[in-house]
Amino acid sequence: MSQRDGFASGFLAGAFVGSVFGGVIGALIASRRDSELLAEEETEQPDSQAEAKKIAAKRRQMKASETESVSIEVARRSLEDKIAQLNATIDEVRKQLGNVNGGSPQTVGDRSFPKDS
Repeated sequence: MSQRDGFASGFLAGAFVGSVFGGVIGALIASRRDSELLAEEETEQPDSQAEAKKIAAKRRQMKASETESVSIEVARRSLEDKIAQLNATIDEVRKQLGNVNGGSPQTVGDRSFPKDS
């Protein structure tokens, strides 16, 4: 029983000490990284040429997105036209098959099922 009591207290003490050391080390590393990032930002002064290139790149992206949206709209309209043509063709084929099979075209809702007698 004494080993279990010693284990529990040792485990809790180790967890506490480990968390304290881990917190301190983490804080030191984070502060070091922050100072390195600040130093990098100070050395990277944006000059007018780099800034102009960034602005030009953004404008090109905006123009490309505008032309993409126009081409997407054209493709959508084209697909809608093709769907309408297919629907018209399907209706014509239904009429022709209805004339061949039963003498008059039937719609899906008009079909009657024979009753079992």
